[in-house]
Amino acid sequence: MSRPRVVIVGAGFAGYETARTLSRLTRNKADIVLLNPTDYFLYLPLLPQVAAGVLEPRRVTVSLTGTLPHVRLVLGEADGIDLEARTVHYTDPEGDGGTLSYDRLVLAVGSVNKLLPVPGVAEHAHGFRGLPEALYLRDHVTRQIELAAATDDFKNCASRCTFVVVGAGYTGTEVAAQGQLFTDQLVRKQPLREGMRPRWLLLDIAPRVLPELDERLSSTADRVLRERGVDVRTGTSVEEATSTGVRLSDGEFVDTRTLVWCVGVRPDPLVAGVGRPMERGRLLVDPYLQVPGHPQVFACGDAAAVPDLEKPGEYTAMTAQHAWRHGKVAGHNVAASFGVGTRRVYRHRDLGFVVDLGGVKAAANPLGIPLSGPLAGVVARGYHLAAMPGNRVRVAADWLLDAVLPRQGVQLGLVRSWSVPLESASPELARVAGGPEKRAAAAGGDGSPADSGAGGPGGSGAVRVPRAKASAVRDPGNRPVPEPDALAARDPDAPRAPAPGRPAGPAAGGPAGGGSARPAGAAPGSPASRGPAESVGLDPDEPAAPGPVRPAEGES
Repeated sequence: MSRPRVVIVGAGFAGYETARTLSRLTRNKADIVLLNPTDYFLYLPLLPQVAAGVLEPRRVTVSLTGTLPHVRLVLGEADGIDLEARTVHYTDPEGDGGTLSYDRLVLAVGSVNKLLPVPGVAEHAHGFRGLPEALYLRDHVTRQIELAAATDDFKNCASRCTFVVVGAGYTGTEVAAQGQLFTDQLVRKQPLREGMRPRWLLLDIAPRVLPELDERLSSTADRVLRERGVDVRTGTSVEEATSTGVRLSDGEFVDTRTLVWCVGVRPDPLVAGVGRPMERGRLLVDPYLQVPGHPQVFACGDAAAVPDLEKPGEYTAMTAQHAWRHGKVAGHNVAASFGVGTRRVYRHRDLGFVVDLGGVKAAANPLGIPLSGPLAGVVARGYHLAAMPGNRVRVAADWLLDAVLPRQGVQLGLVRSWSVPLESASPELARVAGGPEKRAAAAGGDGSPADSGAGGPGGSGAVRVPRAKASAVRDPGNRPVPEPDALAARDPDAPRAPAPGRPAGPAAGGPAGGGSARPAGAAPGSPASRGPAESVGLDPDEPAAPGPVRPAEGES
């Protein structure tokens, strides 16, 4: 008798923990398949430290094949689900399609950058949901400081040294806090004009930073940021973004080359095509994390609306803390459906949060006890080391080295502005010249799979969900974007198009991976998991995109 097959879509906090729990419980009694765009789990809470040069990128990535025994990894992005046929269609990193059949399905696709209808933001801002975006921001900030130090023009220097972060939740607060320390270190080696220093602005329409947390944590974070020199502006939003700066809701125009978008997240658009009841873009499930009417389908993490039994009538928040624990319950319940153990409802009460503010500063409230300063810093880092499923020694070593050695302020040039558009359903993957999107467009499509099947509330028929529609991108002067070879002639670091007769894709410069995730204990993909700067047109020193790269998608 063949073993039942479980397909888990997504290896973020929820998907990773589901696979790990299920592998431990079933002990080879089930065929576990994990479908994910990258071969690693990304520990999102530490991503701001990657952008600030504290941690090397691989420290926050945990190998899926190395830490999930008895789990088969399939690289690809799910773009179609047929509930009646019990199949998942996906596209692999080289643009080829495939289909996975299942006996049990776990949807843990997570979340993506949340977009707002603000003019210019999609063109001139970058999010902060994946490793490519963090690497890009690290290079970009370093480059702006280097260019500012070399110019004699005061206005140009001030513009390049001004960094705007929109959204004062977990991600935005930590990006601004870490960023200010990073740029202060950079200018020690490359002094700016006399009397000038890097300027970081943190904006939020809310009345205080970290509005979702206890007021004592919020006031601690606000005080640390202001003492460090961060310009915190609450009750303020962005009305327009341009290639030279942003216009604020109070009418002020801020000259800047950097706009980091950290306003929050929204569920991955894949779940909208499943054809089942939704709650504000999230797939409705019962307390056992099962999709009503389809007991063989489970959903967890940011993309699932899970009833909060501690707060009747509400749903659990989109945080890593919940996503991690969703995954554990989902693993138990999937195993129980095969007769291994008993199923359980999801019930969890938050035990506190931590916000790392860089250096020795942090804000934390473990078990409701408010902490600040070095003690909170120890608690925050101790929590992250305990929560990470791997790389603990390497992370601790990087923290130790950062405490005694200066950071390396160099550009690696691995991720270009056009390769990490804000409007992306896949922030874990960087766009590449000659990649699947370009080949799909050249074949006569728009880079998204064709619709097939009715879908509908009954879930009949195959549902194919476009992950990203490609649209032509033009440079600041509205000139047509150059083809890869033309770009390479201008920029030796740009990816080159494959030679005739050779396949495009990884062989010609495959995607620089990123990973979607959401951690334990702090908001996800976001919050202690968490919670998001310049794009084509915002930095004239970067080449424009070599092909159709910017997807357009509506907000759920």
